[in-house]
Amino acid sequence: MELILSVDLGTSGIKVGLVNTFGEIIAWEKEQIDLYLFEDGGAEQSPQQWWSAFTSASKRLLEKNSSLKKDVVAICCSTQGEGTIPIDENGEPLHNCILWMDMRGAKSLKNHFKGLVNYEGVSISQVIRWIRLTGGMPSLTGKDPAGHMLYIKDFMPDIYKKTYKFLNVLDYFNLKLTGKFVATYDSILTSWVTDNRNPEKIDYSKALLNRSGIDIDKFPDIIAPTDIVSNVKADIASEFGLNDNVKVVAGAIDTTAAAVGSGAVEDYELHLYLGTSSWLAAHLPFKKTDVVHSIASLPCAIPSRYLLIGLQATAGGNLVFLKDNILYHKDELLLEAQKPDIYKVLDQIVQRVPAGSNGIIYTPWIWGERAPIDNRFVRAGLYNISLKNTREDIIRAFFEGIALNTRWLLNPVERFMKKKTQKINIIGGGAQSDTWCQIFADVLGVKMYQVENPILANLRGAAWIASVGIGKLSFSDIPSLIKYKKIYEPQTERKKVYDNLFKNFKEIYKRMNGYYVKVNK
Repeated sequence: MELILSVDLGTSGIKVGLVNTFGEIIAWEKEQIDLYLFEDGGAEQSPQQWWSAFTSASKRLLEKNSSLKKDVVAICCSTQGEGTIPIDENGEPLHNCILWMDMRGAKSLKNHFKGLVNYEGVSISQVIRWIRLTGGMPSLTGKDPAGHMLYIKDFMPDIYKKTYKFLNVLDYFNLKLTGKFVATYDSILTSWVTDNRNPEKIDYSKALLNRSGIDIDKFPDIIAPTDIVSNVKADIASEFGLNDNVKVVAGAIDTTAAAVGSGAVEDYELHLYLGTSSWLAAHLPFKKTDVVHSIASLPCAIPSRYLLIGLQATAGGNLVFLKDNILYHKDELLLEAQKPDIYKVLDQIVQRVPAGSNGIIYTPWIWGERAPIDNRFVRAGLYNISLKNTREDIIRAFFEGIALNTRWLLNPVERFMKKKTQKINIIGGGAQSDTWCQIFADVLGVKMYQVENPILANLRGAAWIASVGIGKLSFSDIPSLIKYKKIYEPQTERKKVYDNLFKNFKEIYKRMNGYYVKVNK
């Protein structure tokens, strides 16, 4: 048996697994990661803690399965994306990683790219060039590396001067494993300095590099996700008890790896990731951008393909808010200890409530939205509560509101692909809920294929990327290897209820948008 040491680093923690080339997860371990939030919009994590957590989880995993160490042939990572770490020539971080949710670079970004004819301070000509070459453009919120790097340059000049390379999260792990300063097609994407028109050869655009405001030599070399970076460093192999010839495959950021791990690798096959945030995604044979709905097809792990991504800012995060801030908020009203299986309890409650939550509608834009509307001012809300409603109705409304928001996104996604979808593979932590999978089937009106072990899709995706990289698998093999726990059919008797609910859901946005802008701007 040939095994991949597969890594999945998210914002809340890291998972490390032993996965065979067929995608079967033999064993896995996890560690928590600290998150540092600041009042000025900053969000950071410690790269040193990432590495410590990876080392701890990997050693524990390998010691528990010591007879399998000899079978490990490759290491491959899937990580959160859109993070930025300034690294010195010795490969050491000069500062914490500035995360994907950090907004401190917005001012620097707008100051650098301002023009006479502009879109929120950025010239229209630059927007057109970005979209033509890359498929997108820097987030005006400052939440991606394009803004992070300018923030470091403006407000941390000493660190900027010492920076040898700016690396994304995935790139940092590959550096630690191999000593090589490289980026992948998808990890470099949101620096917005690459020409992505040829999916077989993603490379830097000299024009975009020169306009970025960042010294060109601070960007790493670019390789494909399936490329072998090198053998793992000898000291790491020795520390973990692995063979010296274990390969490190470049890997991918979370959206790209999840797309592979979902099993939806054929053209136009959709998958829904349901975690803290959520997205609809599909592999496509063409590059395209829908500016109106903030949807684009962008570089991915599969050769000659792009990955359509429609990202929704907060999905399962709404349930975390419901649990921590409403149901089990630590104040004088808390009468019982927090239950570790609270989400299973929520599932049971939701099953008892009829479709439509007895008239309540929840809009899940709890921290703005990305797609199908890019609006950082919009917020969540509960509508149409009466004296007849109960807490149970409100809980189901949370589940349904997130599904309704996904239905709103599905329409422009289908127009983007010019194809109607009949099935969607569902993965992520939220996909563990049978109740929620059925709600999605009913609200979207399509079959939902619940992938087996949906919370481990990124581990599986990284392992399959590695397997392709070392020549043990092809991406076309994956549909025959993916396993499903259950298939959920839409219930026709609920169609009218959800059609009416969806109409009212969109009407709420139309009527409330101006108010949200006024109170939150």
